Amino acid sequence: MSTIMRTMRNIRQIGIKEYGRQMQYIGDTKAGVLVGTDQTGNKYYENNAEELPLRTRWVDYKNKEYEPSQIEPGWHAWMSYMVDKPPTEDPLLQRQVRTWEPQEHRPVLTMSRSAYKPYSTVKNKYSAWKPEAATR
Repeated sequence: MSTIMRTMRNIRQIGIKEYGRQMQYIGDTKAGVLVGTDQTGNKYYENNAEELPLRTRWVDYKNKEYEPSQIEPGWHAWMSYMVDKPPTEDPLLQRQVRTWEPQEHRPVLTMSRSAYKPYSTVKNKYSAWKPEAATR
């Protein structure tokens, strides 16, 4: 949660519409500079001036079903403060696909609607009780 003064300052910078969207999806108000976007459409922001230490970088997910594996490896290194420059500026983080790497980044789909659901052919050990009423 932020203080009232910080919230009012952020509302002045980002506007009422963006304030409502951030409160719905993030739960806090944040104002910063757009650093870049990745191939999936996630937007990455940074604000070094007014934020708390180690809370200066954040991501605005395109897909509102939040999953940290939606972040690409180069952006993950930047978000985790492993590197100072984002992948758009750092030549070492420019993603060159090697022969053993997948051609595109795929997020983990566990606990989402698209997760793998196996089909079981084994009979259950227990069956539900079905009450039967005797005729009178």
